[in-house]
Amino acid sequence: MIRYEIEKKLISGELATRDIPACWNEQYQKYLGVQVPGDQAGCLQDVHWSHGSFGYFPTYSLGSFYAAQFYHKAQQEIQDPAAEMELGKTDGLLQWLRQRVHVYGRTYTSEELCEKATGEPLNVQYFLDYLLDKYRKIYQF
Repeated sequence: MIRYEIEKKLISGELATRDIPACWNEQYQKYLGVQVPGDQAGCLQDVHWSHGSFGYFPTYSLGSFYAAQFYHKAQQEIQDPAAEMELGKTDGLLQWLRQRVHVYGRTYTSEELCEKATGEPLNVQYFLDYLLDKYRKIYQF
C-alpha cells in the first residue's frame, strides 16, 4: 500500500524524487508504527523502482487472485492435481493451463481470459478461501 501510494504521488507530480525517503519513512511510521533505520532498509529496498517498474507491485496481488481462481477451476477438471504435484507430477495442471490459458497468449485481456478459462469474471473469494484454508492448517483453528 505504501509503495502504491508513493508511486501514485510520483506519477501525478505530487511528490518529487528527492522526497521519496522522507515520504516512505512517514508512511511506515503512520501505518505500521515502524521507525525506518535508513534508506537501505527503507525506500531503496524496492528493486522494482531501480529498473523503472512503477505500478508493478499491485500486480502480485492480481496474479494471486487469478491463480487461485484458475486452480479452483482446474481442480474441478483434473483428478486430484494436488496429489499429483506432491509426487512431482505437474503434467495435468500444465496441460490444463496450456489448453485454457497459454494457448491464447495476449489475445484477451486478463478479465476476458479469466472468464474464458473459468466461466466467470475474476472472483477474489477463491483467493480468500485459499488463504483461510492455508492459515487454518498452519494455526490449527
